[in-house]
Amino acid sequence: MRIEPKVLEDRHVRLEPMTPAHREGLHAACDADREVWTALYPYSLDAAHFDAGWSRFYAEPGPDRINFAVMAGGQVMGVSSYLGVDPVNQTLEIGGTYYHPDVRGGAVNPASKRLMLAHAFDSGARRVQFKVDALNARSRAAVLKLGASLDGVLRQDRVTWTGRIRDTCVFSILADEWPAVRAGLDARLARFG
Repeated sequence: MRIEPKVLEDRHVRLEPMTPAHREGLHAACDADREVWTALYPYSLDAAHFDAGWSRFYAEPGPDRINFAVMAGGQVMGVSSYLGVDPVNQTLEIGGTYYHPDVRGGAVNPASKRLMLAHAFDSGARRVQFKVDALNARSRAAVLKLGASLDGVLRQDRVTWTGRIRDTCVFSILADEWPAVRAGLDARLARFG
């Protein structure tokens, strides 16, 4: 597996490798829903914590993380990342995903995931996983709707920034499952026009 950061685009979204030029747009998008950071994320990117989060996750991400600014309508509407990129085992995670409330429930998430999954599998991935807070019913439903399978729950997996101990649901899509998942996503996206 050899996965490179590059622009991924379809008629719904444009995913751009994260650069400092995306910083203020991401800051504004993250500040549009302050409650979500306290309730559902292991870290915070709200106004009070954005600078530290930017420095930790986006300024110098490291070799096993590729961050994408999710662009819709010419604006940064969120972020999604490849995490834990493991070329030897041909695996990675799609995570660190956040979307502005205005684009939730529409084409942005399935389009973004369709692009990221295609890039991962085209680059030689054998397995793509998603890790979701067990309390995050909306994200668990969205991952299942993508066509991923629930592998299990990691009990008391993480301590969130608020001190809450999180159980994590782990989902995956395997390379031989990708054609069926891709067809389902394509049919779903066709309904958005």
